[in-house]
Amino acid sequence: MSDWGPVFISVVLFILLSPGLLFQIPGKHRLVEFGNFQTSGVSIVVHAIIFFGLVALFLLALGVHMYIG
Repeated sequence: MSDWGPVFISVVLFILLSPGLLFQIPGKHRLVEFGNFQTSGVSIVVHAIIFFGLVALFLLALGVHMYIG
């Protein structure tokens, strides 16, 4: 059996944390902007740090595992 937990968690977080899709930190005119479909270099770095932190939390600290099959 294969462990699909890391794959599933990473794909979902990557989609949800894409800068500008749901929210953007920091925004162009405010600290947080929602659904503006724009991005910047600083926003990419901030979202990458949030992504790394959440992946580390789910996979290392909580130990999420999914076995399919």
